[in-house]
Amino acid sequence: MRLLITGGCGFIGSNFIRYILEHYSPASVTNVDALTYAGSLTNVAGLAQAHGERYDFFQADIANAQQMDALMEKHPFYAIVNFAAESHVDRSIDSPQNFVHTNVLGTSVLLDCARRHGVRRFVQISTDEVYGSLGPEGRFTEKSPLDPSSPYSASKAGADHLALAFHKTYGIEVLVTRCSNNYGPYQFPEKLIPLMILNALRGEPLPLYGDGRNVRDWIHVEDHCRAIFSVLLEGTPGEVYNIGGGGERENLDIVKTILARLGKPESLIRHVTDRPGHDRRYAIDPAKIQAALGWKPLHCLEEGLAQTVDWYLANRAWWEPLLQRKGAA
Repeated sequence: MRLLITGGCGFIGSNFIRYILEHYSPASVTNVDALTYAGSLTNVAGLAQAHGERYDFFQADIANAQQMDALMEKHPFYAIVNFAAESHVDRSIDSPQNFVHTNVLGTSVLLDCARRHGVRRFVQISTDEVYGSLGPEGRFTEKSPLDPSSPYSASKAGADHLALAFHKTYGIEVLVTRCSNNYGPYQFPEKLIPLMILNALRGEPLPLYGDGRNVRDWIHVEDHCRAIFSVLLEGTPGEVYNIGGGGERENLDIVKTILARLGKPESLIRHVTDRPGHDRRYAIDPAKIQAALGWKPLHCLEEGLAQTVDWYLANRAWWEPLLQRKGAA
């Protein structure tokens, strides 16, 4: 079984590739990534040496139909798992066109090429942000209406609709996963948890939007990868699967936990002006994937967050060069 993984040099994509190659020996993986600011070959360092012909890399833009056609002519792929995306809300507010290009046009090109080249399955990796903001009670289910609040989440919602329409129109076995906030190794330092870890390590202020009481449901990236793998192999085509870690916390609590782990003072926290369209609360109900596929998260937030802090402490050689990139932190 050969898989095409797009965005495989990013945070979640690279963790998924490692998970596949380490846990499912018959699989071969082709990794496609444009290597933009958030994608780095250091995230997949050693995979070619460790797995030989089971792994290869192709640098390309998924919105380039000619490149995607050439790749799918080269390999008979069983499935595409589409992680490739512009994913940072702040960047989407500044440059929404980039998000439409990759998240909407790129997904459309991939789907069309998959249809023409006989790819059987297509897993669209989405986000809980397509549902918009949630009140103080309840959790998002697969039946919750989509109500995106930012150009990022709107582009992901559009891509989800495209993917599901290709299933209805062309019969491609499309599956959509919508996950809560991920954390873990190899996360680019602009996201909340690595940004706070690295700023704290360097004794720099920790910028926190608004009052810091926005609530997110956190999941360890390895648990997310396990869930995607289950959907890929056993999910029902045309279905959406919500993936949640059961780790609801206010952002302020997450930051304080990080500071405590590092032995740094809470005086480093700096409340900054809230960003436009900042959703107050997300919470995912994973009952469907748990009942249908038998998946459940294995990492509790407290343990997983401590492991993540320790990983960044032990991997300065990975993150220090990233901080030198424009806009990294």
